[in-house]
Amino acid sequence: MCYYVNNMKRIIPAILLLLALTGCYNSGEPRERVLKIYNWADYIGEGVLEDFQAYYKEQTGENIRIVYQTFDINEIMLTKIEKGHEDFDVVCPSEYIIERMLKKHLLLPIDTNFAHSPNYMNNVAPFIRKQINKLSQPGEKASRYAVCYMWGTAGILYNRAYVPDSVALSWDCLWNKKYAGKILMKDSYRDAYGTAVIYAHAKELKEGTVTVEELMNDYSPRAMELAEKYLKALKPNIAGWEADFGKEMMTKNKAWLNMTWSGDAIWAIEEANAVGVDLDYEVPEEGSNIWYDGWVIPKYARNPEAASYFINFMCRPDIALRNMDFCGYVSSIATPEILEEKIDTTLHYYSDLSYFFGPGADSVQIDKIQYPDRKVVERCAMIRDFGDKTKEVLDIWSRIKGDNLGVGITILIFVVVAAHPINQGENSLIL
Repeated sequence: MCYYVNNMKRIIPAILLLLALTGCYNSGEPRERVLKIYNWADYIGEGVLEDFQAYYKEQTGENIRIVYQTFDINEIMLTKIEKGHEDFDVVCPSEYIIERMLKKHLLLPIDTNFAHSPNYMNNVAPFIRKQINKLSQPGEKASRYAVCYMWGTAGILYNRAYVPDSVALSWDCLWNKKYAGKILMKDSYRDAYGTAVIYAHAKELKEGTVTVEELMNDYSPRAMELAEKYLKALKPNIAGWEADFGKEMMTKNKAWLNMTWSGDAIWAIEEANAVGVDLDYEVPEEGSNIWYDGWVIPKYARNPEAASYFINFMCRPDIALRNMDFCGYVSSIATPEILEEKIDTTLHYYSDLSYFFGPGADSVQIDKIQYPDRKVVERCAMIRDFGDKTKEVLDIWSRIKGDNLGVGITILIFVVVAAHPINQGENSLIL
């Protein structure tokens, strides 16, 4: 999962950049020969776009020009489509935005019939497809409109020289004053809310009287009051709310604990090993969030055919592996080739990944951070769309951090709409 930017210091430069980018893409080519992709930054393997162009030519006999743009805020991507009617052909929102887009009827179904190519979308793990289908709306089965790209967990990255493994197994470590000033928190209001309500109900979770899914998706006044109370108690321990710098701070021993995402943890652990810093990652025993990013075709797309080919191509096992190796996150694709490639016999532990790869993977040696064991997955759940409660949760987050978060996001969304059309996005690449 890529980060939400909830910091005015990043919002203001983004506004200036958006205002500066007033030019529109216009190559003079027929629009059906152009594919406009809108994706998170640093979220696709090197050379994959060029290889798709060759694949598309091979399949259809036609050349395709790619306009590739990146974003770092889900809500801005959504605003460009919903309010600005931007004609992106394929975008990669997180699960709660997919749910919101389905509710607002902003998506087109993905075509699965290809003249000369297998349907690689069938390679998506049934487990993943089941999770995506939880986002379905009346008459709109989510898996017809969204194909999961990457997924992962939220947990605790920690320095083993200062934090025992047993301590990192509970969210309690974040509230432990022993580590005050050495803790970083991901700057994500959704993950913060979920973490707080889970920790507040640790006893009930242990007794089995409530589930993680119920807690993280409870937006009642009582739940929001409790979340704010626990986050206020946490705040004095926090050295910083980080969008992306947490990984580097951890590798340099500047912080000892970081509430972060699994892909970031993998990157940090690899970097830290190179300089002799011993980091590890755990999903706390109380439970946590599992998130999903997926490819969708927006309502205003002008080349849905090429978009469907692109999504299919991204589900090809060799392409999935390249994208995984590049970004550190886990593909939704579950084929024997990927299982074989990811097995690491140097590991001293075995994981039950039968929920993902099937019955033959109930005891395999694979990185437990990338592919969490069945028991870890069973204590995690997806955070759904906050819906009409989003503003209230953002207000809580603003009060906790003591900034003008809600105002900043409102201003940025307004600027994006007012500056329409802005077809070059935050960053653009034309191939």
